[in-house]
Amino acid sequence: MSWIMKKRIHQMELFIRYPHEVQREWLSRLVYSAAYTEWGKSFGFASIKNYEHFRERVPVQDYDSLKPFILRLRQGEKDLLWPGEIKWFAKSSGTTNDKSKFIPVSNEALEECHFKGGKDLLAIYINNNPDSKLFNGKLLSLGGSHKINSLNTDTYNDSFYGDLSAILIQNLPYWIQLFRTPDMTIALMDQWENKIEKMALSTIHEDVTNISGVPSWTLVLMNKILEITGTNNIHEVWPNLELFVHGAVNFEPYKNQFRNLFPASSMKYYETYNASEGFFGIQDQNNSDEMLLMLDYGIFYEFIPVNSSGELLGKAIPLSEVKTGINYAILITTNAGLWRYKIGDTIQFTSLNPFRIKITGRTAQYINAFGEELMISNAERAIAEACLLSGAVVSEYTVSPLFFENSSGGSHEWLIEFEQSPMNINDFTTYLDDALKKHNSDYEAKRYNNMALHKPVIRVLRKGTFYQWMKSRNKLGGQHKVPRLANHRKYADEILSQVSGI
Repeated sequence: MSWIMKKRIHQMELFIRYPHEVQREWLSRLVYSAAYTEWGKSFGFASIKNYEHFRERVPVQDYDSLKPFILRLRQGEKDLLWPGEIKWFAKSSGTTNDKSKFIPVSNEALEECHFKGGKDLLAIYINNNPDSKLFNGKLLSLGGSHKINSLNTDTYNDSFYGDLSAILIQNLPYWIQLFRTPDMTIALMDQWENKIEKMALSTIHEDVTNISGVPSWTLVLMNKILEITGTNNIHEVWPNLELFVHGAVNFEPYKNQFRNLFPASSMKYYETYNASEGFFGIQDQNNSDEMLLMLDYGIFYEFIPVNSSGELLGKAIPLSEVKTGINYAILITTNAGLWRYKIGDTIQFTSLNPFRIKITGRTAQYINAFGEELMISNAERAIAEACLLSGAVVSEYTVSPLFFENSSGGSHEWLIEFEQSPMNINDFTTYLDDALKKHNSDYEAKRYNNMALHKPVIRVLRKGTFYQWMKSRNKLGGQHKVPRLANHRKYADEILSQVSGI
């Protein structure tokens, strides 16, 4: 294993040294591979010779534009976006028009991207920490669940959808299964309350050396373990624990809680950038807040500059033209048939040699403090439905995450000015919560039994509060709008600090 890891570190050094050549080669391979798919034929892939041809010929895509193809893939059709059959679909939060997205995950994407990213994380960590005892114990991973795809009625050709983590666990190579816990029958359960209980009971007697998962769900499990064992911190349960691998949400609000749970000074934290659409980045240095952009995972990258509101500025550019300190929206072309696909994230390059990045936000307003990926379209629909059911009229609002002290959970705090108040604010809150669940499957999952996300907290503000706040920021005027969703508390804290008697 040590020899394999050293070999892979050498391969990473090659794409760091020759990044643009590696990216050009991957674009050629992707276009060549898909030349005789329905998509490739429609855009003349067989005659595309370089990036300029590709950019001119293939329009930028999003989920809604690819949805007709994805629906057909889920019904069992082949050779549409990528050669062959797609058996797996990663379910994630939806778009303006859908509660959920179903992202195709090809065999190539599993092997050359997602699994490769997991193995590279281990190789990088061991390379940085040669005295590690990581493989003396087990990896505890918090996975989701998956189900048979109900759209494909061919019993001899089943396909599946579910959380990306569940898809990865289901398809892990046998040798990795030897190092992980809990058993797959527990790891893939879909009843979260029972799952957390069984995960805790089945892992407390293992020698866990590393944990991977979304911070919010990891805290739920860790607190359950402390409750069962009666211990003060997790190192009393797993004295050899040395690494927590996190991603999906901003880790900053969770740092203090994790330091209380994992007080050992030797504890390491590594971030990954792994989404349903692909594995993009890995923290490649100890005690860093940057990630190395992984360039040989079957993904070709393009970038579009965006302003502070997430609006796209200008045309897409390749990796060779990016600069540090600029917000870029990411376009990906992948070995699962996503072509010039907007994933919705924005990043900045912190270094160009090698190419390291930080995630800076989304191209639309959003909250993703607990893995819920609440988008502005979800919020607007939900508040409209809550108003309709309660007879209320909202004039202004903004929403921020609310992190509970000494707790594994949190909530969304809605600061609202009503033109016409609801008869009962508790009913309004319930209507809002139910509508958010209806329109966003990730929010619905995180709200399950209040385990990671609690019911919204509504703060009713006096009329004129938002006007005064915007005035204090010199943001009065038609071109300035109250930000509806923020993945931080800056706006909410500013408003609440200048208001009394709430």
